[in-house]
Amino acid sequence: MRILCLDVGEKRIGISLSDPTGSIAQGLTVLNRVSLKKDMEYLEKILRDYEIGELVVGLPKDLNGSIGKKAKEVLDFVDNLKRYINIPVILWDERFTTNEAHRIFSMAGMAQKKRKPFIDIMSAQIILQGYLDAKKTV
Repeated sequence: MRILCLDVGEKRIGISLSDPTGSIAQGLTVLNRVSLKKDMEYLEKILRDYEIGELVVGLPKDLNGSIGKKAKEVLDFVDNLKRYINIPVILWDERFTTNEAHRIFSMAGMAQKKRKPFIDIMSAQIILQGYLDAKKTV
């Protein structure tokens, strides 16, 4: 069973995908947000095409672990998404994933301007790999 992960932002959604064994996360694509309806249609297609059995969504909690403005926006998005899909949705703490993605690109020597299109995908991949690793230990 494959697992899909979304890093939901205001303008873009980073999307990553697990391998069929649910062990390794890989970046898939970035969805440039258009409208809620179009975004949902696109995500439904990905879920069908890759036969996704579980969906992980990064929840951007505040540093103290509380639910702030951005997390509330993601929760609203997830509520809407659940009207379109019929698979389990898991919320996963995504604090520091964007910073981690920037650190990875810095270590690789990639310039700030060149990494911009890939940050959302890398963040989704980091979120998903964290989830997959935690799931293995349970």
